[in-house]
Amino acid sequence: MSGTITTQELSYDVNGTTMRSFLAYDASHAQPRPAVMVVHEWWGLDDYLRRRATMLAELGYTALAVDMYGDGKTGANPDEAGALMNAVLGDMDTGTARIRGAAQALAGVEQTDASRMACIGY
Repeated sequence: MSGTITTQELSYDVNGTTMRSFLAYDASHAQPRPAVMVVHEWWGLDDYLRRRATMLAELGYTALAVDMYGDGKTGANPDEAGALMNAVLGDMDTGTARIRGAAQALAGVEQTDASRMACIGY
């Protein structure tokens, strides 16, 4: 698919924490399109996940690589990544709120058809 892929940080607040997710879409499409949220593995929102979101945008989706840890935190090593992941898994109310916050933020993007959204992850 040809077009101009636009990428940007999409920041939103969830219970006092700033989430810094990564939005990608094809700017050459005027109409809203189906959207996909991509949830990261334990490392956090890294370049791999940004590339996956960009690839989905190249296929015609509005894609959001979700920041589940807040403030764009990532693990630099397995111990840090495990601690970040376990903090979310140990408080599923917060984890659920962060997924819902991402969905709400993505639904509010003008390039998103909020009636056609999905979520994938690692």
